[in-house]
Amino acid sequence: MLISCQTHFNSRHALCEYVTNLSAQQNTKPSHFLGGYQAAQQKLVDISPKEYAATRNYLSGKVTQLSPYLRHGIVSVEAILDHLMSLSTIEDQEKLLQQLMWRGFFHQIHLAQPDRVWQDHEHYKTGFASQNYAQQLPEDIQQGKTGVRIIDQMIQTLLTTGYLHNHSRLYLASYIVHWRRIAWQAGAQWFLQHLLDGDIACNNYSWQWVASTFSAKPYVFNLDNVRLFAQGVLDTEDVSNQVFDKSYDELRQNLFPNLAGNL
Repeated sequence: MLISCQTHFNSRHALCEYVTNLSAQQNTKPSHFLGGYQAAQQKLVDISPKEYAATRNYLSGKVTQLSPYLRHGIVSVEAILDHLMSLSTIEDQEKLLQQLMWRGFFHQIHLAQPDRVWQDHEHYKTGFASQNYAQQLPEDIQQGKTGVRIIDQMIQTLLTTGYLHNHSRLYLASYIVHWRRIAWQAGAQWFLQHLLDGDIACNNYSWQWVASTFSAKPYVFNLDNVRLFAQGVLDTEDVSNQVFDKSYDELRQNLFPNLAGNL
């Protein structure tokens, strides 16, 4: 039986209210991202290559937030490149161009080997075999109730906005794969369920890069790193974050005890 749905609304609020009433999850709120061509064009106008290069690794940095519009075909890579060329020199654009090139690289890998997007490209470089990693994502992670303050904050941002800064994505992926020893596929699938820019190629190969099945070594972080890049965004001083409050040598010894001499 087909159900006829309303397609025209007087405001975004009316649309969001209508969709919420159709959903089983009545307590959800719409993301702050606005859809459509005009919103994408405004994001283009707001691009500052110099600020992006200087602040892109900070959670409060001047990133473009164009990925949801790229993912849904509202703006193209070509349009972004054309706009960049009109703004500044190649030197100023370097860091942003690098990110677009990584996107293109992941897409080319996926195009060449589409059947491998959920498979380990290489073995884990962690001292553990793939079968040592759990295949299901635990409920505490799915709900953002791990008890680790910065992790739960990032998860709640993902669940409520459908977006995460790239550095937050790396932190979360590293926690899931290396601290909780869960297969990257489980985390990648979870991200795709929630991200507005959930692009299977970029998402899955980024997870593999963190896991070390598509890179030379696993990606890990410590609390000092989060304090540096998450200033004013995450509550880094909560006592529950102490699991990350170690040197990199200590973390590697704890997380990868099977590696001879460690990383």
